[in-house]
Amino acid sequence: MQRLLTLGVLLTVLLAGCRGHQSERPPIHPHLGMDFQEKFQAQSYNPLFEDKATMRKPVTGTVARGQLRGNSELHAGRTEEGEYVESVPIDVTRKVLERGKDRYEIYCTPCHGQTGAGNGIIMRGDYGYTPASSYHVDRLRQVSDGYLYDVIANGVRNMPAYGQQIPVRDRWAIVTYIRALQRSQNARPEELPEDLASRLERKVGTDGDAPSDTVRVAGRQPDASSSE
Repeated sequence: MQRLLTLGVLLTVLLAGCRGHQSERPPIHPHLGMDFQEKFQAQSYNPLFEDKATMRKPVTGTVARGQLRGNSELHAGRTEEGEYVESVPIDVTRKVLERGKDRYEIYCTPCHGQTGAGNGIIMRGDYGYTPASSYHVDRLRQVSDGYLYDVIANGVRNMPAYGQQIPVRDRWAIVTYIRALQRSQNARPEELPEDLASRLERKVGTDGDAPSDTVRVAGRQPDASSSE
């Protein structure tokens, strides 16, 4: 009986606490500092500084975590003396090349085309764009890897900069793939792998044609009329 009485009292107190009446008393704050912190909100007035601004610029030389650009060859494509690096400063593996192909097809093919001949879809669509460069002209076959990297990062002439969209190592991966495209479209017979060279010799023997000084391994022949 006493247990039932106790339970009844507890239920009464519980129901009384849920009656929905608004109290005029201030709420209980066990830790006042959590609700009333002494701090300055963003964009607020701060008398501590001469310009009275709460938001401060980072200290000169501050580097965000993971954003250190101490390696000039890797991050800028240039030597300490400011010259373009001749070759990519990362290990070129099949994985890097495949990554470069993937990024190239996303960012570069609309203008430069699948083979780098400067005949991408927006170049063929009469959209009024200045013709894109073909990678297969002598000038671009002879430039350094650092130059190609710099163009990807910072743009050149009518080409926009892709430094914000493409991370550093992906830019170098694209450079390696561009070099692969150049070799594929301008390979000499003696540069081909043995199995491919033997297949080419058999085809020449079957067709009866003399071998060309330059072999297009894949894709279409570059458009010689493309602008540099």
